[in-house]
Amino acid sequence: MTTWIVLGILAVLIGYLVVIYNGLVTLRNRVKNAFAQIDVQLQRRYDLIPNLVETAKGYMQHERETLEAVIQARNQAQAAARRAEGDPADPAAIQALVGAENVLGGTLGRFFALAEAYPDLKANQNMMQLQEELASTENRIAFSRQAYNDAATAYNIKREQFPDVLVANNFGFKAAEQWALDDTAARQPVKVSF
Repeated sequence: MTTWIVLGILAVLIGYLVVIYNGLVTLRNRVKNAFAQIDVQLQRRYDLIPNLVETAKGYMQHERETLEAVIQARNQAQAAARRAEGDPADPAAIQALVGAENVLGGTLGRFFALAEAYPDLKANQNMMQLQEELASTENRIAFSRQAYNDAATAYNIKREQFPDVLVANNFGFKAAEQWALDDTAARQPVKVSF
């Protein structure tokens, strides 16, 4: 009789651990999905940037350095996104991506500030359409970042609560990194008005 009671208690404990583990897996996958949504929007932005630069090249002959800086920042951000995509739970990869995105935002800001000095460029239909698409993409990125941070917060809370923390620590559930802007200049919206 005692053996059955002990086995029953063990079965309940194992079942409880399975429920905790599955809950952590669910929340971790929500974080990965939320990151994938950011990644889709970032890729859209990365695809728009070369079109913006190509459109501006004819008008901004003397601004090669700025145009090249935008492309270089885009390439670095895209490479950081690929690394983070491999493991969205890796805090170092997310921090590197956030840093690269901050640099890209700064160079885009300089690009658009410079473009203001070219009235013909501001009136170009292609540039206006690209600017609209970029503004829309920036809004989608902001929404996706918020969804990611919400998923990361829910996951981190769950993995830090007792007794979930015991399961999380023993099964390698790492904390999810929040997507936060460090740079005050990056907190400013990219100016995309023409």
